[in-house]
Amino acid sequence: MAFIKRQIKEFYLSNTNVENIFIHEYMASAPGDYVKVYLLSLMYSDLGKDLDNGDIAKHLAMDEEDVLKAWTYWEGLGTVKKKYLDPNDKFHYDIEFLNLKELLYGSKSKRNKADASSEQHPLSNQELKAMYRSIERIIGRLLGGKEPTEILSWITDYKASPEVILFAYSYCAKTRKKDNHKYVGAVVKEWMEKQLNEVSAIDTYLQEIDRRHFLYKRVLKSLGFTRNATEEEKRLMDTWFDEMEFPIEKALEACNKTSGIPNPNINYVNRILRNWYEGKDAATSSGGKTDSKKALSIATVQRYYDMIRKQAETAADERKKQIYQRLPEIKEIDDTLRSCGMEISRLMISTNPDKKQKIDQFKNKVSQLSEQKNKLLCSNGFEPDYMETKYRCRICKDSGTNDEGDRCKCFQEIQNEAELWQKT
Repeated sequence: MAFIKRQIKEFYLSNTNVENIFIHEYMASAPGDYVKVYLLSLMYSDLGKDLDNGDIAKHLAMDEEDVLKAWTYWEGLGTVKKKYLDPNDKFHYDIEFLNLKELLYGSKSKRNKADASSEQHPLSNQELKAMYRSIERIIGRLLGGKEPTEILSWITDYKASPEVILFAYSYCAKTRKKDNHKYVGAVVKEWMEKQLNEVSAIDTYLQEIDRRHFLYKRVLKSLGFTRNATEEEKRLMDTWFDEMEFPIEKALEACNKTSGIPNPNINYVNRILRNWYEGKDAATSSGGKTDSKKALSIATVQRYYDMIRKQAETAADERKKQIYQRLPEIKEIDDTLRSCGMEISRLMISTNPDKKQKIDQFKNKVSQLSEQKNKLLCSNGFEPDYMETKYRCRICKDSGTNDEGDRCKCFQEIQNEAELWQKT
């Protein structure tokens, strides 16, 4: 006699076995998003279905970076094990769910060892403070919000050294004119994925791509963009320099001819250069119209943006010095706020069972100190935002380019001002 049990094909009607040990010992102290990652992945594990971190992020409406942090967290507790397909690739791995009963009762010494090691961070508190201070000197402002926590995750998740992180901030600030931690984090991740673990290796890599990257940036900047070139734009520009063998000066000359059109772009410049290469008159055959009045160059507009941005930042520095000199207690508050931020970032990735309570205590302290700071400013005749940088445009922070890499809506107004500024 055979026994047959009908299988449920619709996985929404199936059940997922979650060990009570997980609920009692691990779930309560874990960040909520990390629990979601664990449970969703456990469900797919029971079903024998594959799911990558990008899919998990979409399912849970999370950033993929937070999913990676979740697996690092659970691995630190010893509840899962990362199984690397390539020992040299630290970003692609399978996840093995470990038996929590054995972990708790059968191998308790191993668990204690894992807990103890997860409490330790590769950097000491003093080393972290020194790294944060160096970053603040590079970007010219204090770190705030989630920035310290995000930076710390690059060390734990990407295995990036402080030297590499400082080099990335310096590179992005000087070369890309960006200090947003999301942007810098993407650069760090790219370097680590390319196995560029040393500053010397990164420097060599950048030198190899610098010449062509420099050409791309000069062309885009002449058109008023500070973003990176798209792959299609790179392909077109490569034909100018490789196939047509135009020097950069000729490409920039073609870019200057876009000043008479409302939305200059690479395709328009490409038509001009293609016509030159084929011996045609670019102004007529490309469909463009020339302006009898010489339009203001984009480079001049960018110089004007640089000037007003520098003025705003210098004025903020002067106001801060004024406040610190007149009200030294505010400087003490700012120093304490910075220390609290670093402590919160350390606690967030730790497995300390009391970390939620401690984080709340620090957050309450930050709230109280911020309120105290605002009261001190107001009682002495200053607005609460008196020390902040007051950019003309809050969207692009007087750079001319928004977060999507497009021209900001303030561009036309600034262009008109730059024209008058050029004449003075």
